[in-house]
Amino acid sequence: MAVRITAPLSIAESLTLAMVDSSDAPLLLLDGDLKVVGASQSFGRAFSIDAAAAAGLSVFDVGDGEWNLPKLRSLLTATASGQAAIEAYEIDLTPAARTPRRLVIKAQKLEYGDGDVTRLLMTVSDVTDARLAAQVRDGLIRDKALLVQEVQHRVANSLQIIASVLLQSARNVQSEETRTHLSDAHNRVMSIATVQRQLSESHTGSVELRPYFTQLCQSLGASMIRDHDKMTITVTADQSSVDADVSVSLGLIVTELVINALKHAFPGKAEGKIVVDYRAHGPNWTLSVGDDGVGMSTTQDKPSAGLGTSIVEALARQLHAQVRVSDRKPGTTVSITHTQIAVVEAEEKAV
Repeated sequence: MAVRITAPLSIAESLTLAMVDSSDAPLLLLDGDLKVVGASQSFGRAFSIDAAAAAGLSVFDVGDGEWNLPKLRSLLTATASGQAAIEAYEIDLTPAARTPRRLVIKAQKLEYGDGDVTRLLMTVSDVTDARLAAQVRDGLIRDKALLVQEVQHRVANSLQIIASVLLQSARNVQSEETRTHLSDAHNRVMSIATVQRQLSESHTGSVELRPYFTQLCQSLGASMIRDHDKMTITVTADQSSVDADVSVSLGLIVTELVINALKHAFPGKAEGKIVVDYRAHGPNWTLSVGDDGVGMSTTQDKPSAGLGTSIVEALARQLHAQVRVSDRKPGTTVSITHTQIAVVEAEEKAV
């Protein structure tokens, strides 16, 4: 958009030249033929030219002719004719025997009230250092991302080795109680190893829950199910993705609930099905693990909560979620539900 100057021509031009000369920003005042009417002292210092001597020269002859760029010529010509305006055009300027510089050009047509007089105000910003800094920053970010990805990959490998050692130890010990504890430890370590593997393959820092839960349940099934034709674990989660720390907590919850179902839902029964589901609607979500086993106990005396139950409850509190156990008749479903209401209530209690 043209800037209209309503003062008389001579006064207006004098004011414009005075403003250009005193400007801290590199400025050029050009006429309709793209010749320099005036150059700011800051322009002279920035580009090592005599600002006064530049007057009367074509802008494309300033310096050693480094401003003679076809695209810049085309844009300035269009701006002088009123057909365009240069808002932020980047050019690479290569002065003789000097380091190339990255510049941002802005040019606008001035209107003095006399249609016979054309003036362009051209502003030059040197963004060379900013662009170099951005490149360095982007390079560091890429390097950091690759490093984090490699660390996650190595951690996943190390955890899988630890899990394998635990499983091998469980197979070799004589004590059934020790074997159970080692197998549980193996499954918990595999839960963390699986999420680390997902993170090492992710480029966003988040974990897709459906493939994560699927891999996790496959690992649990491989170590705890003897006949996969009769006992199955199915994942029906939606396409949700969550942050890494949340995915670890959800993975541990799934691990504990699936282990609990495999241990207690099918006593003396060779067939059964466990379903792991996750559904999110905005900030609200529900994770559930259900089975078609013997269901909830009908006795008056309920067993005390074990380690797995305590882990699930602790992780649910950490996620500001609530645990609900439902009798499916047959079977049992444990749901972990997170709602905004629960978050508000937790925050109020913390105050």
